[in-house]
Amino acid sequence: ERTGAGMMDCKKVLVETSGDMEKAIELLREKGLAKAAKKAGRIASQGLVKLAFSADGKKAAVIEVNSETDFVAKNEEFIEFVDVLAGMALDAASEDMESFMALPYKDEGTVQDALNSKIAKIGENMNVRRFAKCQTPGVVYVGYTHGNGKIGVIVGFETEATAEEINTMGRDVAMQIASMNPKFVDESSIDPEYIESEKSILVHQALNEGKPADIVEKMVAGRLKKELKEICLVEQKFVKDGEISVQQYIENSARAIGKAVKAVEMVRYEVGEGIEKKEENFAEEVAKQMNN
Repeated sequence: ERTGAGMMDCKKVLVETSGDMEKAIELLREKGLAKAAKKAGRIASQGLVKLAFSADGKKAAVIEVNSETDFVAKNEEFIEFVDVLAGMALDAASEDMESFMALPYKDEGTVQDALNSKIAKIGENMNVRRFAKCQTPGVVYVGYTHGNGKIGVIVGFETEATAEEINTMGRDVAMQIASMNPKFVDESSIDPEYIESEKSILVHQALNEGKPADIVEKMVAGRLKKELKEICLVEQKFVKDGEISVQQYIENSARAIGKAVKAVEMVRYEVGEGIEKKEENFAEEVAKQMNN
């Protein structure tokens, strides 16, 4: 599910790496057998992602609250609960989940108490999974929520412009992040360890393709540059106009406003990403029931 590689190839690398899933995926990529180390197959949990902003856009927060079913995620009481929590995340003193859960919630005790009573009332397990706060001095934040709270994005711009002045451009860039899921804002924000790890995988791929060692370095440099363009926000082609990059779109907007604007931060939350999927084999369940 995560790599699109064949069952036997997956089995071989899992044996080779003594069952280490991440190492096995890396090995599949080195062998060129992984179509893409996609984790979409692991997404199972339902719920909502909500954003909150201060009036001047200088503070922003995002929170994810999970439920077992999409039905509950659309429940008005659940939506209101997540809304209130997003506002609380905006004013929270830290990003520590334990202290957040201990904050007072209306007249229902703590956030944890309120969550427990919602679980008892709605009859489904729920979880305040994570939240993030953004408030870097000199940065203005804009956001975008996709699919009724399935994806939430906050993007921060270093600028003297107001939130209102950059709102349209910021929303477009946030939509880009929602749809294209870049890993980094620009090349300067890439972790050097990530580059070394990708380089090593690309070198192994090229050598396994039988390419001569003397041209591998050049090939890898080219492939790496291409890959970085895809994973860096400002280098990506702008989804609303494929003729320009996101960087060019930001620069064009900055010229129109008459104030310098630079994308410097981003947070993207997708409901349930990285949560292990609960596998249900209904045929097996039915067979068991019939044999009882």
